[in-house]
Amino acid sequence: MPRRRFTRAIPALALALAFAAAGCSQPGASVAGPCTAQPPSEGGCQLTVGLGYIPSVQFAPFYLADQAGYYRDAGLRVTFQNKIDPDLVALVGQGAIDVGVADGTSVIPAVSQGIPIRYVNTIYGTYPSIVFAKASSGITTAADLRGKKVGIPGKFGSSWIMLQALLESAGMKPDDLTVVEYPDFGQGAAVQQGAVDAATGFANNEPVVLELSGAETVVLHVDDVIALPGPGLIVGQKILAANNAAVAAFVTATLRAMTEIAKDPQKGLDAAIKAVPELDSDRDKQLAILNATIATWAPPGGDASDFGAIDRDGWQASIDYLSKLGLVPKPVTVDQLVQPVGAPPVD
Repeated sequence: MPRRRFTRAIPALALALAFAAAGCSQPGASVAGPCTAQPPSEGGCQLTVGLGYIPSVQFAPFYLADQAGYYRDAGLRVTFQNKIDPDLVALVGQGAIDVGVADGTSVIPAVSQGIPIRYVNTIYGTYPSIVFAKASSGITTAADLRGKKVGIPGKFGSSWIMLQALLESAGMKPDDLTVVEYPDFGQGAAVQQGAVDAATGFANNEPVVLELSGAETVVLHVDDVIALPGPGLIVGQKILAANNAAVAAFVTATLRAMTEIAKDPQKGLDAAIKAVPELDSDRDKQLAILNATIATWAPPGGDASDFGAIDRDGWQASIDYLSKLGLVPKPVTVDQLVQPVGAPPVD
């Protein structure tokens, strides 16, 4: 696979200097207005961060950066909220949440419809939405899905887009298989019980759980077909314009935690359990999920040095593909979607 073009934020030292040079504000002020690094005793700059769905070990970098004081040392006071992806996109666009985690395939249609957000940093360099099955199913390629029962939460969102891309690579459409919808996200259990032959899921969740149950699994990755941009950090345009340096400091602290966890997953697990105590009931399972999550942070063929990088070629390919599906009402460019922190906006 050819090496794709990546865009990175400016170096951490430059970000810290830029943040220190930003305009002052009252202690604990929201980032919606200009704010800057302040001594921890004075409260610092307030950031509300939406992590999506429910508290989970997959958010270990954010928990570690908070608990280890990386955000505090950058002059930030961070609070977390958990919302589903579509809600986060809207809330960030409205300025109700400062920073959110959202999938690239949600960002493209949103910006196309005029929602003022930018994708500033990649968390999942390898697209985490996948199709998985038991190895005993005989499914090894997308072509093997023909005529099979495939479980999916619904015909919407990143999993539906990913499934269509996989099928198209084998010259198929959803009508060439039986799609079984599980609005309660029970498609993983359905595979385990044999109710469906395969299902959509996330590389760091359902197939990990299936493997732990003793079943050998096979996973089909859309990255082998199209470089869809995975979940990353999104920020409202107004906040970026007023507080680019504050957002940059947050990104730098988060990337520091990601790098540390990649070297020592136990550190990430401990931070996640401290933030979400109920995870302690099954540490082995949570560690397995975390290790699978770490494996998605770098792009295919990449390593920790690529954490956070934005794949511009992947974004363009995604614009083209989503336009083909009729999901991009008005034309958009890569520069209207992504803005690495520290970089000036492009109209």
